[in-house]
Amino acid sequence: MHNHGPQGINGENAKAKDFKTSIKKLFTYNKTYFTLMIIGWISAMASTILALVGPDKLKVITDAITSGLRTGIDLDKIDKIGFLLVLLFSLSFLFNFIEGLIMANVTNRFSKEMRKEIAKKINKLPLSYFDKTTVGDTLSRVTNDIDTIGHTMNQSFSTLIVAITMFFGSLFMMIKTSPLMALTAVISTLLGFALMFIILRNSQKYFTKVQAELGNINGHIEEVYSGHNVIKVYNAEKEVEKEFDEINERLYENGLKSQFYSGLMQPIMGFIGNFGYVAVCIVGAILTMKGDTTFGVIVAFMIYIRLFTQPLTQFAQAMTQLQSTAAASERVFEFLEEKEETSEIDKKVLDKKTAEGNIEFKNIEFGYDRDHKIIKNFSAKIKPGQKIAIVGPTGAGKTTIVNLLMKFYEIDGGDIIIDGISIKDLSRSNVHDLFVMVLQDTWLFEGSIMENIKYNDPNVTDEKVIEACKTIGLDHFIKTLPDGYDTVLGDTDAMSQGQKQLLTIARSMVDDSPFLILDEATSSVDTRTEIMVQNAMDKLTKGRTSFIIAHRLSTIKNADLILVMKDGNIIEQGNHKELLKEKGFYAELYNSQFQSSL
Repeated sequence: MHNHGPQGINGENAKAKDFKTSIKKLFTYNKTYFTLMIIGWISAMASTILALVGPDKLKVITDAITSGLRTGIDLDKIDKIGFLLVLLFSLSFLFNFIEGLIMANVTNRFSKEMRKEIAKKINKLPLSYFDKTTVGDTLSRVTNDIDTIGHTMNQSFSTLIVAITMFFGSLFMMIKTSPLMALTAVISTLLGFALMFIILRNSQKYFTKVQAELGNINGHIEEVYSGHNVIKVYNAEKEVEKEFDEINERLYENGLKSQFYSGLMQPIMGFIGNFGYVAVCIVGAILTMKGDTTFGVIVAFMIYIRLFTQPLTQFAQAMTQLQSTAAASERVFEFLEEKEETSEIDKKVLDKKTAEGNIEFKNIEFGYDRDHKIIKNFSAKIKPGQKIAIVGPTGAGKTTIVNLLMKFYEIDGGDIIIDGISIKDLSRSNVHDLFVMVLQDTWLFEGSIMENIKYNDPNVTDEKVIEACKTIGLDHFIKTLPDGYDTVLGDTDAMSQGQKQLLTIARSMVDDSPFLILDEATSSVDTRTEIMVQNAMDKLTKGRTSFIIAHRLSTIKNADLILVMKDGNIIEQGNHKELLKEKGFYAELYNSQFQSSL
């Protein structure tokens, strides 16, 4: 994980506070669902109350037991009691069924809504969040953590409510029957509650660590799976296994400790329950010998003490699951409360159909870290239809300029002006609509070739797609596939990296956006294909203001303006011939590439 909680005493207090806060948030997250849940709980409580005989029937039953034991069995009363019990248990079954149905529906809908909230949240988060968080950790919050919350809501909450109802209902009946024996039962169980809260206090931190390590191990596995070929090439299997073993060991240790502590609760509460039962039997026997109570009352009280101690074990089980839920909900709500991108209400709109193509960078200042500036006082003016190449060594800030232009990050200082409108006054969706991008990474998704090229623009005709593929020389290859343009792409498709890149170029060609960004767009194709793509690029960039980032300087000879960047600043600018004549940094870069190719 990238963020670590507080340590020491303050850390323990914070964790205890997080436990209460997380549970509270679950109850206040969606009032509608919890209203339905309360109905289910009422059903559970009703079934529990029905299982306990009402006070008006208590004296009748205890007197019947006493009378029957002294004089014989009263079959009439037995019939009445039997009928009453059948009625009560039938109603209890009905209410339990209703409660289970409501809880299953509510918890699944609740989990569904939480996943939808996370999906919405992902689209609102800035890229800086994903720079510091692994994909696997985010996925773990969507899957493991929400599943844990849903499971607990479905199982523990209803169990907890039934246990509470049974506990206090039994306590009321015991006080009604014999206050002295009821006091004996209460005193004997106080020790159990004290031990339970001590265990909860010490074990919660381990449940939190378990959920965190689950996120870490998912992130590691996702990373290893994505870079499997690189790991094989560099013989890094041992290092990867070592890192996995370290994370797995931490997960094992924290899981062992959390389960050990939580596992103590049930036997302890069971022992306390039995201890209370024995104590009540002794006190009851003494009272009977003194003639202060009847044998029928003792028999009834023994039933109630069992009903009284049974919830103790249910408390222990429910609280154990609630600890996992608190840790999981803490991670989910931490994600949902992440700082979002700035609000974009009342923004101006620039229509891409009428956009001219002017862009001006005014004294741009930016740094991914506030204390370390990547871009320093960057300024440039781009005219409509110009082809702008941005070159420079690795780390010069080329891709950062593009990220700022696309409003992926907020600039720290200066401004970017598009057709006379500050980028700060335009919404991100509007800015993204103005640009089409072709990056070094291939943006292909599971779906047909036609769907990939038409991505997010259903108005594109099939003819336009085929024409774009013919222009870049990809049409013949597509027609050799079993289903042609309807061939479905996936992780196991047989297309090369270069062919995938050509598909992304075809996608950009069918888009009518006025601005174009090419970031190492030809890095995955061979030299012969690169020439073909360059010709296609000339057609693609015609009439568009284009930004081209390239390390191979031979691909940008025909650019209208070349911006040479170093350490976040423009140190040279001009066309290819002008920069070579200056014999500066650009000429040095170009000649070094030319010499290295000999």
